[in-house]
Amino acid sequence: MSYQVLARKWRPKSFSTLVGQDHVVRALTHALEQNRLHHAYLFTGTRGVGKTTIARIMAKALNCETGVSATPCGVCSACMEIDSGRYIDYIELDAASNRGVDDMTQLLERAVYAPTRGKYKVYVIDEVHQLTGHAFNAMLKTLEEPPEHVKFILATTDPQKIPVTVLSRCLQFNLKQMSPTAIVDHLARVLEAEGITFEPAALRHLAKGAAGSMRDALSLLDQAIAHGGGTVADESVRAMLGTVGDEHLFVLLDALAATDVSAMIELAKLMDARSLSFDGGLQELATLFHRIALVQFAPDALLDATERERLSVYAAAFDAEFLQLAYQIAIHGRDELSLAPDEYSGFVMTLLRLHAFAPERAVGSATKKHNLSTGAQVLPPVAARPAPVAPMQPDSGGAGVSQSIALRLQSGSAVQSRDSTPAPTGESRAMESSVQPDDEWHALVAKLPLTGMIKQLANHCELSERSEAIIRLRLSPERKSVLDKARQEALQTALQKHFGNSARLEIVIAEPASATPAQRATIAQTERQQSASAAIKRDPFVRDLIDAFGAGIDESSIKPI
Repeated sequence: MSYQVLARKWRPKSFSTLVGQDHVVRALTHALEQNRLHHAYLFTGTRGVGKTTIARIMAKALNCETGVSATPCGVCSACMEIDSGRYIDYIELDAASNRGVDDMTQLLERAVYAPTRGKYKVYVIDEVHQLTGHAFNAMLKTLEEPPEHVKFILATTDPQKIPVTVLSRCLQFNLKQMSPTAIVDHLARVLEAEGITFEPAALRHLAKGAAGSMRDALSLLDQAIAHGGGTVADESVRAMLGTVGDEHLFVLLDALAATDVSAMIELAKLMDARSLSFDGGLQELATLFHRIALVQFAPDALLDATERERLSVYAAAFDAEFLQLAYQIAIHGRDELSLAPDEYSGFVMTLLRLHAFAPERAVGSATKKHNLSTGAQVLPPVAARPAPVAPMQPDSGGAGVSQSIALRLQSGSAVQSRDSTPAPTGESRAMESSVQPDDEWHALVAKLPLTGMIKQLANHCELSERSEAIIRLRLSPERKSVLDKARQEALQTALQKHFGNSARLEIVIAEPASATPAQRATIAQTERQQSASAAIKRDPFVRDLIDAFGAGIDESSIKPI
């Protein structure tokens, strides 16, 4: 027997196996069960969402030998012949090739005769919007008052082209595009039934490529199986589709957070060498900015807990206003690709625009400024390098400092200057061999050549113990999403290289006993902001303007120098 493509083999044959159109299934099921049948139905929606499939299931439900039912048996001769397209009372027409008034006249002349075998004659007219105006006019009267034994089912991808006189005579159902989750779940069931090994990440790429069409998804799955030699692997699917993988996007975000222009351009070169789509890359980047913004403002909107946890790191690293700007830059950069000398240069210019417009407070690591004329990177003094600033929590107070940090500062547990540090007691002298002062860890983090999320991890840690054999850090449970195996290993390598030993890095999830580098930077930034606001309010010229014109101060516009 010849091979049957998956889109045909796995075409739903009953309402129970139909995916993603629950609102249509519910209405049709109730109509069939209560025998409240309309004489004409119109199914609209994009390609591959189930319009013709639902029409065939309706034909089986109306003509099943067990009687009219929402659950046709599927095994009687009527059901099997409708599935194979051989049932004499089921007429399926393509309006693209039968669009004239003569074709419609012949159809209506045959409609008056009683069905040969079944209870109803079912006429399915696909892509009905392609009928001519005269053909629509010819069918109006019959469509409004057809014989009792005739049911019309119309399907179209473009309902705007159908005359309103036809729309008013039909019961219309708008079929939705398939969600990526529904497509992934269905493809997984198909592959399990077919006995084909697959990687879940590969199915997500296929779902994106299908753009809401289940038929397109199954066709792409056929292609992916052939491309992968009988398996569906993530790397193989990305190579087949020419799409930009998530790892490329996260590398780009890490480089953007670290203001590492060289890494961003290297990524563009890699995409160019692998012939990856720059248009698709900017589309995926805009989608990623959108989802990071959701994590900031409405995290519950992301149903995938793993994705929410991973993106929360970037939600803390990037300023909310910068994310809105970055989203606009990505979508406008995509629009301008066709105007660029070539797609590579257009993509690179979009990346440079993201870097150039990133305000310092939107950067998740050391604010390096790149001198494009000389290629040199100019670093501000260590004390001026802001660490990642997390979005204020509802209970953080007006100063933007958590109560726990404020209490530590008041109790003297926060970092103090060396001049004001009391002389160590005998017990503290015994601990100095294993635990370094906070200032040393803060200085060490600023000194290490760390970037991106590895820098984030170090900034949110506190050094609790260091010896030749082990370096132990504390990481707050609130920041555990920044920790993964690859980042911990990279940080361990940097520490070993700095200290010239093979000490093992251990990170314990526990509340730090003092301010971490990130918390100290937040406190310093808050103090600078408050100082700048106070200076503006004390300025005599500003006071005169307020008194003379009843003006007010927009404190969000005040930026410390």
